[in-house]
Amino acid sequence: MNIFDIYQHRLVAVIGQLAAEGKLPQGLDLSRVVVEPPRDGSHGDLATNAAMVLAKPAGTNPRALAQLMVVAFARDEGVESAEVAGPGFINLRLRNDVFHKVLGAVLAAGPDFGRGAPKPERPINVEYVSANPTGPMHVGHGRGAVFGDALAALLAFAGHAVTREYYINDAGAQVDVLARSVFLRYREALGEKIGAIPEGLYPGDYLVPVGRKLADGHGRSLLDKPEEEWLPLVRDVAIAAMMDMIRDDLAALGVRHDVFFSERTLHEGGRNGAINAVISDLEARGYVYNGRLPPPKGQLPEDWEDREQLLFRATEVGDDIDRPLMKSDGSYTYFAADVAYLRDKYARGFKELVYVLGADHGGYVKRLQAVGRAVGGDDVKVIALLAQLVKLLRDGEPVKMSKRAGSFVTLREVIDEVGRDAVRFMMLYRKNDAPLDFDLAKVVEQTKDNPVFYVQYAHARCASIFRQARETLPDLDIAKEKLARASFGVLADEAEINILKLMAQYPRVIEAGAQNYEPHRLAFYLYELAAAFHGLWNRGKDSPQLRFVNQTDTELTAARLALVEAVRSVLASGLTVLGVAAPDEMR
Repeated sequence: MNIFDIYQHRLVAVIGQLAAEGKLPQGLDLSRVVVEPPRDGSHGDLATNAAMVLAKPAGTNPRALAQLMVVAFARDEGVESAEVAGPGFINLRLRNDVFHKVLGAVLAAGPDFGRGAPKPERPINVEYVSANPTGPMHVGHGRGAVFGDALAALLAFAGHAVTREYYINDAGAQVDVLARSVFLRYREALGEKIGAIPEGLYPGDYLVPVGRKLADGHGRSLLDKPEEEWLPLVRDVAIAAMMDMIRDDLAALGVRHDVFFSERTLHEGGRNGAINAVISDLEARGYVYNGRLPPPKGQLPEDWEDREQLLFRATEVGDDIDRPLMKSDGSYTYFAADVAYLRDKYARGFKELVYVLGADHGGYVKRLQAVGRAVGGDDVKVIALLAQLVKLLRDGEPVKMSKRAGSFVTLREVIDEVGRDAVRFMMLYRKNDAPLDFDLAKVVEQTKDNPVFYVQYAHARCASIFRQARETLPDLDIAKEKLARASFGVLADEAEINILKLMAQYPRVIEAGAQNYEPHRLAFYLYELAAAFHGLWNRGKDSPQLRFVNQTDTELTAARLALVEAVRSVLASGLTVLGVAAPDEMR
């Protein structure tokens, strides 16, 4: 039950009736007409811009049109009052029984309340994390991982067919550096004194067991081989070990993927390979040419070359500059692989491609969107989202680097210290494109100021109320099916109705969060619902008549327990989407 959708349809019916009466022209464009919560809750329960949007094409005054609509809405059985506000907005206040029906809908739907209708016609690919397989994940990777995972879950709950994907950057110079770093640790495992790690190699201790594994498997045989022979072998072992480590880190964070896609496969096949194929196709359609790029603004980079090269005509599809596809040594650029990878996704049937990128990848947004237009035209939608930087603190002070990683605190160290739930919820309690201060001390505090504790505590408090009810009123049937038939009309306290109104917003929060790719909306909503519930519980401490369990009034107790069960269900649903546990007890 989505009251915003219900009243959107009723608004369309009102407009249709006014048109049938000759008070509005037929065929008005209603695409910009919305029904939403008013900015100020004291103004009512629903607001619409219909009169403001339709007045000009209808050739009438917005307030006059709004007044016509208000008269029509006043006849609606669920509307307590309808008012014109300002230049022509309409505010609706609904009767309490509308929200009593919402309560019944929550109990009837259970975990499916707020779930969107299936939308299989436009499958979505969400690519996230895609960290280089050169070491353990850091906290910045963790933010992108949590954001991408929660976004994928939110889109799926909203009804979309979603595939979660990880792009393994296993081609290029960085994995060769990894192989050389591991080979050094291999020599160390054989007893050689390697001294300080040379500049340009990965220094972390996490490579020590990989070197030891090579020594156990190959003995000293690799020492006698030239680099061109041992490098491919060591590289494969190193990448496999790093991906095992990354998968373990992701599992500890509760992050999952359906597909792990290897960049190297795009380079395989030579002239018949994926990169060559997409370049040939784009060239045939006029998107690839040989030309020269203008020099970058400001000081020229040391590796700048003024040369004719193979370019993607990105400026014709929305980018700021054409993009190189081939290096001076004849190998393809990273961007060329990105082009082939996007086309591979499109060829697999995805019409919406979501990329979750790190904070340092802002320049990729326009170029990926340009590639999407060149590859799929209007048939494909490319969304590139940035996960901004995370500053790791402890009681307000920066946290020192990790010896294991060599230059940063690993994600696994943070998970092991504060737990998966604290990491996930706090990573989502701020918009993804805003920097985040993550304080290891604050995220484990058991206070209202710690959002993850406050929301989980609300769920646990719901469970404790049911335990109390079973002890106090052992003969009262409090099964959910029985509570769904309780007399909800006795719920008339303003705080109780406000909680019902909040729960009525849940389907819209899901829908809006999915449409805008913003899972933080759900985290904010859960905190608001938890705060309202805690407030109602606290009132019962001072006023026995407001307590959830009333030994002298079983009818009221049943209705209030139905309210508690509905709150618990919505909290559990939202926490599940965010990948956070919904505990029955806080320990």
